[in-house]
This record gives sequence, structure tokens and C-alpha cells, in this order.
Amino acid sequence: MTADLSADRVPGPHEDEPHSGGFYSRLNWLRAGVLGANDGIVSTAGIVMGVAGATDDTTTIAIAGIAGLVAGALSMAAGEYVSVSTQRDSELALLAKERRELAEEPEEELAELAGLYVEKGLSEQLALQVAEELTAHDALAAHAETELGIDPDDLTNPWHAAGASMVAFTLGALLPLLTITLTPPEARIWITLGAVVLALAITGWSSARLSYGSTRAAVVRNVLGGAVAMAVTYGVGSVVDTQVG
Repeated sequence: MTADLSADRVPGPHEDEPHSGGFYSRLNWLRAGVLGANDGIVSTAGIVMGVAGATDDTTTIAIAGIAGLVAGALSMAAGEYVSVSTQRDSELALLAKERRELAEEPEEELAELAGLYVEKGLSEQLALQVAEELTAHDALAAHAETELGIDPDDLTNPWHAAGASMVAFTLGALLPLLTITLTPPEARIWITLGAVVLALAITGWSSARLSYGSTRAAVVRNVLGGAVAMAVTYGVGSVVDTQVG
């Protein structure tokens, strides 16, 4: 009996799910971008709302918001660069160690790889056969992925990570900055609050969808956290204005 390979065949329950490593790598980048934008929204909204609580001068609010945007974007980029560089250095060191061990102790490394497959549930005979075939194809990739969880051909680039974080933060920060500086003074607080709450709901929903988590819980947490941050900073700005005045 032959398998039905017709184009209109209904796919199985897992056939439409992505399984490539490249997909999950892109998914992580997308999730990081959403979180970076979220940070930009919250931090910049807190700054401009705090200044708006102390003064109605649009220029002052804009200067504070731009300073916060630039400082936050550079901080995000630098932090991401340092973090990813450290991770990449560790991965390169582990790969160098694995290359050395493969060159000096090939039989021991083969036995170790087979043992790992046995731990995953394969029989000893099948585990050894799989280990031999994968080693013959690409010994380093087989050991790196199974032992270390590293893909030697897909190491994270710290410059890409830094650039992505800077862009995501900047895009998020522009929303509250432009909203509060381009709207009429008498309505800017409420319009900015509404725009930020809507944006945080979108980023919360997006991050939950990308992480396969609860969208409702993520949206509520995100919106409440941002609203509290804006309320506190606005209150601080109002108190400062009263004391100075």
C-alpha cells in the first residue's frame, strides 16, 4: 500500500510546524526585537511623563525625551554587544576544545557521543551506528550540537545583536516622544497615556504569541507595568515642580 502524497492531502498534526534551526534563531531575534521596543516605550514614556509633570514647555520635554532615547539606545546596544560577545567567546573556546579532543582522542569522543544517544533512548547498537555516521559526515557539528547545544555554523554576531537592540529600542522610544511633543499641551498627557497603553498591549500580546504563553496575562502585566511607571514619574515631576515653584 503506497503513501498518499497528493497535494490536497490533509497534513498531519505536526507537519505544518517549523523544525529548522534557522526558524528558531529568527524567532529569538524577533522576540528580542519586541522586548527591545517595549523597553524603549516604557523608559522613554517614563522620562517624558516625568518632565511633563514638572513643566508644560514642549522644548524641555523634547530635549529630555531625545536624551533618554539616545542614552537608552546606546546602553541597550552596548549591553547586548558585551553580553553576546561573552557568549560567543565561550562558544568559540568550547568548539576549540572539542576540535582538539576530536583530533587527539577520536575513539573516546565517538564512545562519548554514542553514550549521549543512549541517554536519549536509543539502543547501544543504534546509538553507535548513529554516532559513527554523524561523525563521518561532520564530527565537530555532531559533537557540538549534542554535547554543547551549539551550531558551529550559526554563532550569534555581537554587532548584529547590538544593532538590532538599538533599532528596536529607538523605534519603541519614538512613540511616546513624538506623541507628547506633537499633541496639544492641554491633551498631551492623556493622548500619550493612551498611545503608550495601546503600544504596550501590542508588544505584550506579540511577545506572548512568540513565546506560546498566555496573551491575556502578558498584556495585563505589560500595560500595568507601563502605566505604573508613567504614573510614578509624572507624580515625581509634579512634586518637583511644586517644590521648585
